[in-house]
Amino acid sequence: MSEPVYIVGLDIGTTKIACIVGEKDSNGKIKILGHGKAESTGVKRGMVINIEETVNAIKLAVAQASEQSKIEIKSVNVGIAGHHIKSLQNRGMLIRENANTVITDEELYNLRNNMYRIGTSPGEEIINVIPQEYFVDGETTGNKTPRGMVGNKIEANFHIIVGQSAAVRNILTCINLAGLEMDYMFLEPIASASAVLCEDEKEAGVAIVDIGGGTTDIAVFYDSIICHTAVIPFGGNIITDDIRQGCSILKKQAEEIKVRFGSAVAMENSEDEVVSIPGIHGRPAKEISFKNLSYIIQARLEEIFDLVKFEIEKVNSVHKLATGIVLTGGGSMMKHIAQLAEFKTGMEVRLGNPNESLAKDKEELSCPMYSTGIGLVLEGFAKYENDINRVASLNKEIKKETVSQVQENDTEKELPEKPAKKRGFDIRGIITNFSNRTGLFRQEDID
Repeated sequence: MSEPVYIVGLDIGTTKIACIVGEKDSNGKIKILGHGKAESTGVKRGMVINIEETVNAIKLAVAQASEQSKIEIKSVNVGIAGHHIKSLQNRGMLIRENANTVITDEELYNLRNNMYRIGTSPGEEIINVIPQEYFVDGETTGNKTPRGMVGNKIEANFHIIVGQSAAVRNILTCINLAGLEMDYMFLEPIASASAVLCEDEKEAGVAIVDIGGGTTDIAVFYDSIICHTAVIPFGGNIITDDIRQGCSILKKQAEEIKVRFGSAVAMENSEDEVVSIPGIHGRPAKEISFKNLSYIIQARLEEIFDLVKFEIEKVNSVHKLATGIVLTGGGSMMKHIAQLAEFKTGMEVRLGNPNESLAKDKEELSCPMYSTGIGLVLEGFAKYENDINRVASLNKEIKKETVSQVQENDTEKELPEKPAKKRGFDIRGIITNFSNRTGLFRQEDID
């Protein structure tokens, strides 16, 4: 019986750092074995700005997850976001050495790996390469891999994620200083999509909008292919700052009333509903109406959704997104946010929870704020299984070549030796035959 495989997802966010340990059950669902959460104070807008504080938060979250799961955590799958992230499209081509043999996983891997060699701007590097569509001798196979087909030329369109090298190095440094190793790095909106989107939505066309603390991450899918990714440098924290400045209160007070009493649509609140905020150092308390609070929240969310609509329209003019928008992330838990999103974008909107991916619905983890963490576990399993299949396919090819070589060697050994061919004339034989007939030569003369 094979040993169980555990995958760990580490979500390094602006407001929290979450660590989730999971394994797959027989139905392909994720069973959460343990999780941990720590306040994130060393990250701003998705980028690490304080190594020490981030390392301490990672250690705390990992220790909690390890204690719950009873598993020693050594490596993690980590997400990356931030306004430095950008995406581009590129096409790759591979001319095969033998067009009569079937296309292997190794050839597809080499085709994808070649994309990491394309040029980027100084200070940037390629984080991930995602295949979109394959072609064999000019004929498309869609998003299905052409494994097992035959052909002379393989081509593919790729979606390439690019980010700042410094941001990547800072994350890697934090993980290493926390005593961990990084298995894989994934773009956070793609991880969130794995947790909250179904295959039907990806095929019909959908945009996932992950509203985090520091950024709002977007990924657009159509025909089960990722078409566009983007990161907007605004999230829940900027709404908290707006409330703090607009109401002249402390940041922790602004965050608390935002979570408890905030609404994305001001008209849904009454002027009579108020919240009293204690004054600072003996000063009189302040009363803030729910409606005024919601006006502040709504103004900032409208700006965010205008930017979301702008990003979606980059592909929506070509591909109509039939299933609209799926909101997730901690910021999507704001009351009436789906209504505002529908009004600003003119698209159908639903809230996305990661509970559909879980083997057992854990109430604490089924809320949108854990979508990225659970998605990192899902993406980690997908990457792990893909690597296992590629290695198995490669071993199969090596074994096949080895057996063929052994058979050729055995065949050569079994062939009988051919007598050496005589070259020229046998003079001695001719003279002997002539002497027997004529008696002109003696035997000793012949010898």
